[in-house]
Amino acid sequence: MPITLQELAQACAAQIVGGDANALIHSAGDIISAQAGQVTQLTNSRYSKHIKASLASACFIAEGFSVADVPEQLALLVCADPEMAFVKAVGLLHPEATYPKTVALQAVVSETAKLGENVYIGAYAVIGDHAEIGDNSQILPGAYVGNHVKIGKNSRLYPYAVVYDDCVLGDNVIIHSGAVIGADGFGYKFRNYQHVKVPQVGNVVIEDNVEIGANTCIDRGALGSTTIGLGSKIDNLVQVGHNNKIGKHVILCGGVGVSGSCNISDYAILAGSAGVADHVNIGQGAVVMARSGVANDVAAGSHVFGSPAKDKRLAYKEQVALSKLPELLKKVKLLEEKIQQLEQSA
Repeated sequence: MPITLQELAQACAAQIVGGDANALIHSAGDIISAQAGQVTQLTNSRYSKHIKASLASACFIAEGFSVADVPEQLALLVCADPEMAFVKAVGLLHPEATYPKTVALQAVVSETAKLGENVYIGAYAVIGDHAEIGDNSQILPGAYVGNHVKIGKNSRLYPYAVVYDDCVLGDNVIIHSGAVIGADGFGYKFRNYQHVKVPQVGNVVIEDNVEIGANTCIDRGALGSTTIGLGSKIDNLVQVGHNNKIGKHVILCGGVGVSGSCNISDYAILAGSAGVADHVNIGQGAVVMARSGVANDVAAGSHVFGSPAKDKRLAYKEQVALSKLPELLKKVKLLEEKIQQLEQSA
């Protein structure tokens, strides 16, 4: 629903400079493509060049941020934290979809399941025996909730998300489409020239305010629990093996793979396509950079890169050295030829 620029500024604790305070704002856009009636943000000086030609009606900028050639129609919304102000503005202008507080006729809900108040169960969703769904949670069409699963308040499972038996999800948890929570861990013993499956009888415990991306898989523990800590965010296409302990506010970016029985401490970041071997400890606040392979423990606060992963400064030096290798080989070849000439002349 459109709101006036004045209302938007008040909601986001911003001061209006220029423009028309009564202009209607209906949506948000990026600094390059935003049109009239839209609000944008400018938080990086590299994009300042786009402000001159912008057709947007408003733009969030930081206090003290200098910008020239501002179009006459463009109001600057000056605030302490323009990124978070813009996030709030996007939420106001693009509210999330709402769902009726009902159970669809096509849903399959066990008679022993317990549903809280104001719960939505979409068509063809399945709720297993003795499952518990907390107040205001939403199970969208086609999602599957297994037996004895517990889901807290204000949580949402998107279509075709799957939660296996006995798993526990906290409050405000979001599971996107195609994610699988609680599939068997990859555990086998090789005996008599065959792989014998080790029973996986644990579960997955996901704490409050966690978001799991599409097509991500989190395996149940072999005996205990695979745990995802408070506020952690896991991207699409991530594999978390059995018995892992993921701490609070951890970030796992797309394509990350974590083998079994690892400990990833609070605030750690694993960038895209990083891989972690089993039984590895990653310290608090550590950063594993993209496409790195971690085979040994990573100290708290460190930044590692490469495969095998090592301190990023050393890894960068090695990369520079490798880039000079062709030139070095040429020099070696020339030296060999000169030595041969000297030997022949002697």
